Amino acid sequence: MTNPQNIAIADYDYPLPDDRIAKFPLAQRDQSKLLVYNRGAISQSLFNQIGNHLPQNTLLLFNDTRVIHARLFFRKPTGSTIEIFCLEPHAMPVAQAFEQRESSTWQCFIGNNKKWKSGPLTRTATIQGRDITLTAQRQQAVGNAWIVQFQWTGGLSLAEIIENMGVIPLPPYLNREAQDSDNDRYQTVYAHQQGSVAAPTAGLHFTPQLLQNLRNQGIETDFITLHVGAGTFKPVSTPTIGEHEMHVEQIEITRDNILRVLNHLGRPVIPVGTTTVRTLESVYWFGVKLADNPDAQAMHVLQWDPYQLEQRNIPAAAAYQNVLQWMADRGIDTLHGDTQLMIAPGYRYHIINGLITNFHQPKSTLLLLVSALIGDAWKECYRYALDHQFRFLSYGDSCLFLP
Repeated sequence: MTNPQNIAIADYDYPLPDDRIAKFPLAQRDQSKLLVYNRGAISQSLFNQIGNHLPQNTLLLFNDTRVIHARLFFRKPTGSTIEIFCLEPHAMPVAQAFEQRESSTWQCFIGNNKKWKSGPLTRTATIQGRDITLTAQRQQAVGNAWIVQFQWTGGLSLAEIIENMGVIPLPPYLNREAQDSDNDRYQTVYAHQQGSVAAPTAGLHFTPQLLQNLRNQGIETDFITLHVGAGTFKPVSTPTIGEHEMHVEQIEITRDNILRVLNHLGRPVIPVGTTTVRTLESVYWFGVKLADNPDAQAMHVLQWDPYQLEQRNIPAAAAYQNVLQWMADRGIDTLHGDTQLMIAPGYRYHIINGLITNFHQPKSTLLLLVSALIGDAWKECYRYALDHQFRFLSYGDSCLFLP
């Protein structure tokens, strides 16, 4: 595997006019355009016809994370508004954090931070007939974020507090405030596990009927979880990607998920979205690391692990079996871990055989991931999409890449 750290991000730029960025979703999810790249040939279709383009015996893997209402606004007595953007729980798994009923500590961005001189911020609301007081106390800084402790009255879970008192975060490039319709449309129809601050947008095109149609034609489906962090929108601002620090995101994948993928190896495994790619490949690299350190305490996949460990040359089935054994030894059915995996040209995929994804921002790590799958053909695909009036980014159209 070629070490990609010297890759110039300028080679992954392309012109994206603002009017090609979809600011709102289409009226019907599955009516978006679909660009199909199949072994060098490019064509277009509608997303609701994707079943006509998937290989036989495909296993589709989806990310069932749910976008939380991560933006909390507090008004000070002086009239200033402070925004607290909840990124991830501090020192606690996401699912456990949302079950808390009195307090929870999070890593957050703080908007208008200079106006927050000292002391707690407080706001009140009535939720499910209960009077709730929510208090935020800023603690120490962590990079460009802060550790914030939330406390609240009323006995509701944090999930209920945030759902009712927060605002859903939209990607910054939409350049608009969230509307009520975004509460539905910026979630996949199968969103289940609370914890993301951005949607796994490739899945936004699926409807319950389309999912059923795919199953009826013999396409298998399964659901895993990666909680998407705000770093997914962070462009690479350094000249080479070796200087870019990937964000860390939390993963949840069950024993049954791993077995399903393991039993499907040799047949097409196609993830829906880049987050699902990173989950499946990260589990592989955890299995590689377990070959050398079977007593590892937790799953941590670092940014450059693949490029340092590739010479181990461990087959996909063996790596996944290592993970299953590690889970069995600890009596756990769900693997909770984190990944900082950077997938860039030079990376060799071990689990996936294709990809369903949206069109990504210029100079983004997501575009690097696509290029690692189809090489420089991404340029031809994106040029085709621009020439044929495709809509771009989160609420835009979709691609099916079959290398």
